Amino acid sequence: ASVLGRGFKCRVSTTLNRDVKQFGKDKMFDGSDETCWNSHQGKPQYIIITFDEPTDVNHVHMTFQGGFVGTGSTFSSGAGDDKFDNIQPFAPSDNNSNQIFPYKAEGIKQLKIEFKDSTDFFGRVTIYKLDV
Repeated sequence: ASVLGRGFKCRVSTTLNRDVKQFGKDKMFDGSDETCWNSHQGKPQYIIITFDEPTDVNHVHMTFQGGFVGTGSTFSSGAGDDKFDNIQPFAPSDNNSNQIFPYKAEGIKQLKIEFKDSTDFFGRVTIYKLDV
């Protein structure tokens, strides 16, 4: 079951052409298979979720666009002060399927997902769905 229903805020490293209406971070959470967050070019790219209350995380679900998948990827977590530990690498497949990655963190206020690189030459990352 998703823990995001309890309330959260999200921030991202960049948005393609600053077009938040078409490619904004909220598109990862709108339930539509047609909309996505698309980062601008550059490395690294990241997503930081700040939970409204301390939260236990067991898995992270992501649907990328093949060809725009984050590589050199890590999860990390923290107490809400933008200081992150419990760093764990993960390796997304370069495809369009929903992927589930195990990540255990208890009582956290922040989850950071970082992509040091991308399968895209310009370093762009595209995510259609993100859930925790």
